Amino acid sequence: MTLIALTKPTLNDSSMNPQTGPLYALLAYGAWGLLPVYWKFFGNTPAVEVLSHRMIWSAVFLCCILLVQRRLPDLVALFKSPQQVRVLLVTATLLSCNWGLYIYGVNSDRVIETSLGYYINPLVTVLLGFIFLKERLHWGQQVAVLLAVVGVGYFIWQLGTVPWIGLGLAITFAFYGLLRKVVQAGPLVGLAVETLLITPVVLLFVSYLATQGTSHFGETPWKTLLFMGAGVATSMPLLWFNNAAKRLRLSTLGFFQYLAPSIALLLGVFLYGEPFTAAHGVTFSCIWAALAIFSATSLQLKKRQKI
Repeated sequence: MTLIALTKPTLNDSSMNPQTGPLYALLAYGAWGLLPVYWKFFGNTPAVEVLSHRMIWSAVFLCCILLVQRRLPDLVALFKSPQQVRVLLVTATLLSCNWGLYIYGVNSDRVIETSLGYYINPLVTVLLGFIFLKERLHWGQQVAVLLAVVGVGYFIWQLGTVPWIGLGLAITFAFYGLLRKVVQAGPLVGLAVETLLITPVVLLFVSYLATQGTSHFGETPWKTLLFMGAGVATSMPLLWFNNAAKRLRLSTLGFFQYLAPSIALLLGVFLYGEPFTAAHGVTFSCIWAALAIFSATSLQLKKRQKI
């Protein structure tokens, strides 16, 4: 099944107010920008273990919300749709890769590189909107994408290494946003299904750690609370994002992405003292210029539509 074969969602629900889209996007990206602080608390805990508990407790938290809202029948109904479940299995896999990369990047002192990835993400998102959703790519947006490519290329040339964490984060989350834009599933129920689809696998993994005596869950009350709290810290921004994705164009949604990497960049440089070299400066300058051109182009196109 191809992405193009999927139909775009419609705002049939009266509660799906498009005007709330910017608020949801602001909440989501603001929270994501501050997430490095939370993951740093885990210290040397392996990223894959943190990721496993992040998925498990997100599933628990989301199912509790559905139970309180008496929406468990919606969850069951979605599981009865093989086509929807297949798409959500793909988004769940993308989400797992994105979460794991981010945790690894933060706890290996590469917060700046994670911010680079999320600066690039809006431009990747625009490209996917052009390719799969037939959203027009203006010449200014083309220039912005080219500048971003130049910036990343310069980074690789100067430092002799590919920022694979940043690129991985940008690509996985852009595809996740695309699929959640087109899949016919509500934000809350869809996210619950995504986490539940991955939970059996990670439960086996954490059970194995427990039998080997290498599990960090239960090590201290503080560490246990951190593991359990990962469900709330993860699910709320994603719920806000999925609500925003249903209400906004992909190109508009990408505009709010600038908030998260800006916060993360400031944290990496000023709070965690990561090096910010001249090569970083040139790369980020190219990407910032690209985002400025992209923003100006988007505003210009928006004004033309109103005339």
